[in-house]
Amino acid sequence: MKKLAILFFLLAATLQAQDKKHEKIRALKAAYITEKLALTSAEAEKFWPIYNRYQEKFHALRKKERNEIFQKLRDGLDNLTDAEANELIDKNLSIESGELELRKQMTAELRNVISPKKIIILKKTENDFKRELLGRYRHNQEKRKE
Repeated sequence: MKKLAILFFLLAATLQAQDKKHEKIRALKAAYITEKLALTSAEAEKFWPIYNRYQEKFHALRKKERNEIFQKLRDGLDNLTDAEANELIDKNLSIESGELELRKQMTAELRNVISPKKIIILKKTENDFKRELLGRYRHNQEKRKE
């Protein structure tokens, strides 16, 4: 019974640490976007509820479908039948289509809040943030190897 309690405690601590890390990344991303878009306080007040709502929708879409895809890939590509491969391709295309539809909806709402130029800058800023985050991750991984 003690082992179960310890295991549960460790699992809870790990999940809490991951949540804190995700929250830190979200905060860094928000600051990065706010700075790059040069949002006024009035724009930010309207922008962030829309943006955050769509980010949750993107996350839910990716999590639901991609978990299934990655599980099949973890099971091994060697044992994958053509029918299963076609199913994975279709699911991936469905995710991409869903993401595009969400992006269109978000853009339509943001057009009422920020300028079209800032909407374009937003997409570039999101890509730049991902690239920078990945660069930091790789840098930290290299430091750990040393």
